[in-house]
Amino acid sequence: MTRHQEPRRRPGVRRVRAASAGMATGLLVTGLLAAPAQALSRSDATDGPAAPIGTAARTVGDARYEPGPCPRTPEPVEALKGARCGTLTVPENRAEPTGKTITLGVAIVPAKADKPKADPIVWLAGGPGDDAVGEAKMAIDGGLNRDRDVIFMSQRGTYSARPNLLCPAIDEFNARAVGLVQDAPSTERLHVAATKACRDRLAARGIDLGAYDDIQSAADYEDLRTALGLGQWNLYGISYGTHLALAYMRLHPEGLRAVGLDGILPPSKGGSAATWSSARQGFDGLFKACAAQPACNQRYPNLSATFDRLVRRLEAKPVTTTVTVPGSDKPVKVVLDGGALVNWMTSATHVAPQVPIALDELAHGKPQRIARQWAGGKLSPQAMGRVAHGLVYGVFCSEWTPYETQAQALKGGQEAFPTFPRSVQAQAPQLAFLRPDCDVWNVPAAPSSIRDATRGDIPTLALSGGFDSQTGADNGPYVARTLSKAKVVTVPYEPHVVFATSKCAQEIAVSFFDTPSAPKTACLTTLKAPEFETGP
Repeated sequence: MTRHQEPRRRPGVRRVRAASAGMATGLLVTGLLAAPAQALSRSDATDGPAAPIGTAARTVGDARYEPGPCPRTPEPVEALKGARCGTLTVPENRAEPTGKTITLGVAIVPAKADKPKADPIVWLAGGPGDDAVGEAKMAIDGGLNRDRDVIFMSQRGTYSARPNLLCPAIDEFNARAVGLVQDAPSTERLHVAATKACRDRLAARGIDLGAYDDIQSAADYEDLRTALGLGQWNLYGISYGTHLALAYMRLHPEGLRAVGLDGILPPSKGGSAATWSSARQGFDGLFKACAAQPACNQRYPNLSATFDRLVRRLEAKPVTTTVTVPGSDKPVKVVLDGGALVNWMTSATHVAPQVPIALDELAHGKPQRIARQWAGGKLSPQAMGRVAHGLVYGVFCSEWTPYETQAQALKGGQEAFPTFPRSVQAQAPQLAFLRPDCDVWNVPAAPSSIRDATRGDIPTLALSGGFDSQTGADNGPYVARTLSKAKVVTVPYEPHVVFATSKCAQEIAVSFFDTPSAPKTACLTTLKAPEFETGP
């Protein structure tokens, strides 16, 4: 999950039941309902397509796929060499099908197998606001294209889409904000001003900001499926991509064979309260692993209490230091208050072996390690001009904030971390000032059905990491309650998005698409906790 302040069938066609689903999509699928029968001619996954997917132009309803050059990426992506590429053109707002169109980049990486399965895997990127095409290396390095083509499409508004909804000024503000007290009123004013400037610039370009959400994006992917002539395919979503995948499963279930969810963010729970719960789970997982390791426990006893004490101390009296970050010799001022420490910790589970020593150093007056990591993520070239903030706010401000009150958001922080100062509890990790940001973003609320739980019998792999502090592991059992063919797997000692960090998770995911009813999970028994660094 990425945000403004933060370092992401046959036989028997499967149907997903959800109240009001028809009302939610009535205006969005007009072109799909009129799709010619031949658009679904490749419905039998045992029969290979007559030609490689994505080599022919095709129009279905209001959407058109055109083969062409591969989408642009910030840096060359080796995994895209040999990919079949093109663009999908769709209405910006399907309530106005004769209005403006947008263009989404598509890249199809061929399977390694000589005879690939006919049902490819579609990669749904994190964020919201990340571009799936730029994540191709992660998917291919993990072996996802062993037997199936893997399809990457730039979600509407993202880097390689036209138009894109990037706002580099927000990224620049995030870099400057490492030198500010995170929850100060002056920081909030600057934060919201950056958001408003982004909105005003995009609106001045004639972009319909209310058309960038899960409902429209799910319809984009369904348009791509039919335009490619595919009867069914599979999804693999990471982080926010699971949010979109669950919406897609509910709105357009008929073409789905199997779905992998990795770092699960259910739309029905989306909001600040759930973010606090996830942080608690991830932090506790790491603290317990340290306590179970004699060397770590002896050197850093009761790490949870140390962290709690540091949050309270820094919130009362922030620490200011100066560090240099990788790639630059220029000194950077960093202010660490309680909120900054919580947000650092949310991402620091990705470098879990360093967390105990980093907290101990901070407790003994040495903030540089944490300050360097905190600032380094915000000042990195990879943090500049790549996230589609217009899509970030399009999703959060239409699907989250209208359905969670400020009191509910605060209660989430109070329940998860009751001893934290109220000023920290009021700003959920990764979602600082979300409500005032959404006030200035000013887009209509999505239909309430967007919050419906996804129900049905589509085979689903619900993958989580034991150290995931961004989308807690309890989201796996939560989504499985209403998905009768879900397999819940928690990979211990891993952070958010286990496919990116765990060979075991990659093996489980690849085997799931081979046999959705019985993914191979034996590797879980071999996993051990990381060896935590210990100082003198």
